[in-house]
Amino acid sequence: MTSPDSPVVHLSNARLDRGGRTILRDIDLSVPRGSITAVLGPSGSGKSTLLAALTGELPLAAGTVEVFGKPVPRGTRHLLEMRKGIGVLLQGNGLLTDLSVGENVALPLRTHTKLPAVLVERIVNFKLNAVGLLAAADAYPRELSGGMARRVALARALALDPPLMIYDEPLTGLDPIASGVIMSLIQRLNDTLGLTSVIVTHHVHETLPIADQAVVIANGGIVFSGTPAELEATTDPLVLQFLRGQPDGPIAFDATPRTEAA
Repeated sequence: MTSPDSPVVHLSNARLDRGGRTILRDIDLSVPRGSITAVLGPSGSGKSTLLAALTGELPLAAGTVEVFGKPVPRGTRHLLEMRKGIGVLLQGNGLLTDLSVGENVALPLRTHTKLPAVLVERIVNFKLNAVGLLAAADAYPRELSGGMARRVALARALALDPPLMIYDEPLTGLDPIASGVIMSLIQRLNDTLGLTSVIVTHHVHETLPIADQAVVIANGGIVFSGTPAELEATTDPLVLQFLRGQPDGPIAFDATPRTEAA
């Protein structure tokens, strides 16, 4: 078993390549148990590439990545076993339109467990109640608002009680009220269920209030790592450009050639 004090996620000197080009290099990151870590950065900076490394979708080109105190496995069977402990909330929700809300949430339970139908139904009701949508169990995704669909996807991601949650741009396409609901839910569920959460996003002002740790990715690497208060007090012109949404600065708007992989 891993120590309660050991990080749930740890990357050391990691390099991530795609298509023969280096996207991120020299990545050192630790995600403490029970924390909420915000991984921030402009579009195209490599945030989703980092997420792919945490789930084992993209093997490292160099360095190490550990989840739950163990290296992310390469073999399919061991990788699938590790992923049962990781809940992922996708940008597009990924709900199956021909299944009801309740059936969508039940899908991971029916796929990965042999629980009796009565128990599956109880767990589904519990998860939907946790996100405030128990009354919508018989509805279909097409009948839901964007915020409601995101909450259903969150309930499904929590179905197997994963200790680690990864949120990939959880506020995409949501209005300010729905965004506030989702952020509040993430914080409450993290606290009440004892989760560890990584939020990959470019929504700075909505995310920092609930984060314990903030990481900013830009120009092929981590340009800031610290507390939200330290981030807001930064004088680094590169980080300030991102925080203030300035078009001109160290972060180029035009696409630049990626570094060739070593």
